[in-house]
Amino acid sequence: MTDSPDYTPPPVWTWNKPSGGAFASINRPIAGPTHEKELPVGRHPLQLYSLATPNGQKVTILLEELLALGHAGAEYDAWPIRIGDGEQFGSGFVAINPNSKIPALLDRSGPAPVRVFESGSILLYLAEKFGAFLPQDHAGHTETLNWLFWQMGSAPYLGGGFGHFYAYAPAKFEYAIDRFAMETKRQLDVLDRRLAETAYLAGPDYTIADMAVFPWYGGLVLGWLYGAATFLSVQDYKNVRRWAEALQARPAVRRGRMVNRLTGDPAEQLHERHDAADFETRTADKLSRT
Repeated sequence: MTDSPDYTPPPVWTWNKPSGGAFASINRPIAGPTHEKELPVGRHPLQLYSLATPNGQKVTILLEELLALGHAGAEYDAWPIRIGDGEQFGSGFVAINPNSKIPALLDRSGPAPVRVFESGSILLYLAEKFGAFLPQDHAGHTETLNWLFWQMGSAPYLGGGFGHFYAYAPAKFEYAIDRFAMETKRQLDVLDRRLAETAYLAGPDYTIADMAVFPWYGGLVLGWLYGAATFLSVQDYKNVRRWAEALQARPAVRRGRMVNRLTGDPAEQLHERHDAADFETRTADKLSRT
């Protein structure tokens, strides 16, 4: 190991300097809003406030899959939250998600608005609301939740652990990168072994578990995350790759990844979502080129 042990933690930690790294400007040890800002509201019952990060893509993929099945009630307005600018700390957003993380959903279809925050909670809420992508039999339902919550517990090691220290930290620390690379590869092996047994994570059917895992681990093996595909030898996880390619081929998945994307090729960005007919017209040409 090449890291030198040159830091001794103080008896009591205090916030007295920027944390460093790519997100130093928005990192802070306290919750609550930093400024007053109301959120926009569109004309559909479902209002989504998010960004096309892996966590944000989970929800837009599900919404697009629901619309592809013909669930008109899943029409939604998508509003980008620019997390690099601290928009998640606006008063309106914090009122929906006190944790100041995207995605956040406001369901205005009932007599009183219902707020839903945390991506796993939103996926489960929408799957139950529309009766789709969540098996009704006890065994299938439970297996879906097994893998849904596996993703909730595992992805922080990939994103906040490996991704942060490999791609975003102000300096490279061998210990941290080794530790989280090891865990990320172990998780990929968990998925690869499971997907050697079955087409999708919960069994023969495509579920919200796949939608939760795909943007993180599918994105990793497809080379979308952290520029780390070679470093992690992702080609070794052939079953994960097969599964990821199958999901990426689904039109609703491709649309869901485009919503609220603010970087990259403009042909792969969609900054508004109103109704299915209008959306299909505006995205048909883009999808033909992606």
